[in-house]
Amino acid sequence: MQNLIKKLEEQISFLQNEISQMSDELYSQQKEVSVLKKQISNIEKRINELESSDEAGMVIIDKKPPHY
Repeated sequence: MQNLIKKLEEQISFLQNEISQMSDELYSQQKEVSVLKKQISNIEKRINELESSDEAGMVIIDKKPPHY
């Protein structure tokens, strides 16, 4: 009986450690996703600004490459 209890305690300890590690990793990934979402939002804003600006579209279309 004591042997069984000891085994169960070891398993519980192992599982608690694993859960803690997974929680840390999840937190790290959530932070990274948050940063990436902000970057995507900023890029979308810049794209929308360029699309809405008539001058920017004209410059891109009408401008000749530098080697001409």
